[in-house]
Amino acid sequence: MQRTAILNVVGLTPRLIGEHTPKIRRFMEANTLARVEPVLPAVTCSAQSTYLTGRPPKEHGIVANGWYDRVYAEHRFWKQSNHLVSGEKLWEAVKRLSDPEFTCAKLFWWYNMYSTADFSITPRPLYPADGSKVFDIHTQPMGMRDRLKRDLGPFPFQHFWGPASDIRSTVWIAESAKWVEDKCWPSLSLVYLPHLDYNLQRAGLDPSIIARDLREIDDVVGDLLRFYETRHIKVVLLSEYGITPVDRPVHLNRVFRQKGWISIKNELGTEAIDLGGSKVFAIADHQVAHVYIQEPGLYNEVRAVLESTEGVGQVLAKQEKFLQRLDHERSGDLVAVADARSWFTYYYWMDDALAPDYARCVDIHRKCGYDPVELFLDPAIRFPKLKIGFKLAKKKLGMRMLMDVIPLDAMLVRGSHGRIPEDTQDWPVLIGDIGELPVGGTIRSTEVFKRLLAHCMSGSGYSSMGV
Repeated sequence: MQRTAILNVVGLTPRLIGEHTPKIRRFMEANTLARVEPVLPAVTCSAQSTYLTGRPPKEHGIVANGWYDRVYAEHRFWKQSNHLVSGEKLWEAVKRLSDPEFTCAKLFWWYNMYSTADFSITPRPLYPADGSKVFDIHTQPMGMRDRLKRDLGPFPFQHFWGPASDIRSTVWIAESAKWVEDKCWPSLSLVYLPHLDYNLQRAGLDPSIIARDLREIDDVVGDLLRFYETRHIKVVLLSEYGITPVDRPVHLNRVFRQKGWISIKNELGTEAIDLGGSKVFAIADHQVAHVYIQEPGLYNEVRAVLESTEGVGQVLAKQEKFLQRLDHERSGDLVAVADARSWFTYYYWMDDALAPDYARCVDIHRKCGYDPVELFLDPAIRFPKLKIGFKLAKKKLGMRMLMDVIPLDAMLVRGSHGRIPEDTQDWPVLIGDIGELPVGGTIRSTEVFKRLLAHCMSGSGYSSMGV
């Protein structure tokens, strides 16, 4: 059976393949490129779950990167258990259909804890009882963790997300993929390469800024292509979504608060949103927001408010959610989709002086929505390196500190994703030996699974027809 490596080059689109990505361009020219119609929402967790199951969010249940849990009356963002994803996974299908000894290495793809993949690596900080956070990883098998860190050094977590995000985390992940190949020889390697995600959100498609990022990811991909070629491993390049320019943040929870629908609790002089006690609220995720209505009599009014809010391009009610195959119990009662130039914040406070303490921190779990402003240092801080160094010194001395260096200015964000772009140049890609394409060269996101399955099983006498 042909061994396969699937490189998930986050944010890669046909528009970005060119002079600054010569290695990716050569690979594209030697293979077949499909433009993939994104799943809605076109965000990490939903896209990956669709690719690995062949199912839409209605069936696999991953309606966004996070949602509101009606039973716990709490939001759930960036959870990691693979049990959240319903449906047979790609590697499980190969084992069932062809080869019980088929093995899979799942490296930094999401929902990577407690899956049936044979080998996995995922970011997972430690949270000691003193309230501190220690950067670390989680692996399967667990014993692989210490050997991996001994050979490669600690995972550069601060370069994986936050103001310091850069190529170093992607390089470490690529090196970990080589390490796993050398030690474990998996049949399938799923490798997540996030680098383009950072500056594309910071700067949009500004060529004067992102040219360097394109060259950096091209070097990493080119190195992996050479590595896998020496091992006679066939490579597929894949991406989850395309990032497009934005210049208008939309604060839905502030709109709802002005209507009197948001419940606010004073916590030590700051404002906390009380989701369970609110009549209406939004769980924002890039250009899609799930809106939960806990007073049913407000349904029509909420829909009218959303439709009249500047920056909202579409409102999905029951029928529209059904047609988009987004009608899962985790979804909001209404789903707002931004227009092309807009994206949704989670902000609910009206005065920055009353914002919760975590708002100015990198804190992906406590915020009731995705916050791309975490990619920036607050420009109001005159000497940011000095301030950060002082805080880290306090941490090393065992003192409590708050790394409150994130601004509250959503206008800083210049790129976003989540909606389905009108131009297929901004769609994600599937590149490799992926079979014949329909006229126009586009496929649905749910079809990616079939083509990856056929690729993994090439040489086994398997036909993808009927899957």
